[in-house]
Amino acid sequence: MSEQRQGGFLIAKIHRIGGRIFARMLRDRGLEIDPAHGRVLFLLWQEGSMAINELAKRVSLGRSTLTNTIDRLEAAGQIVRVRSADDRRKILIELTPENRALHELYDDVSAEMARLFYRGFSKDEAARFDEYLERVLANLAGSETR
Repeated sequence: MSEQRQGGFLIAKIHRIGGRIFARMLRDRGLEIDPAHGRVLFLLWQEGSMAINELAKRVSLGRSTLTNTIDRLEAAGQIVRVRSADDRRKILIELTPENRALHELYDDVSAEMARLFYRGFSKDEAARFDEYLERVLANLAGSETR
């Protein structure tokens, strides 16, 4: 009989618990950001404005879910939709000036979350773990495009 593996179950459970802890840490600092909103904002903080299609691909959200997320972030004054100067048909998502101030707070919470996540790991163990997760992600991403 083959050995049963629980990697997918454990990753899903880690994702749910980690999301709750991360949201609580943000809330404790006065920042109400839902995890899907955080993924969008984090990517925009790191890379700057981008088209909706590219954003959807990079944050792994469906277009309808992303549109809903963008609508909520726009209503909250976090982002704006702007027509591209290069291609008037393309809509770019940009951060508002008010949002840029939240970047440092979000980064602090992200760093705290990473410390919690890797607590008890040596640097080598953490690096190997990240490599394994990247391989799992590549396996799944390769199967998704079939």
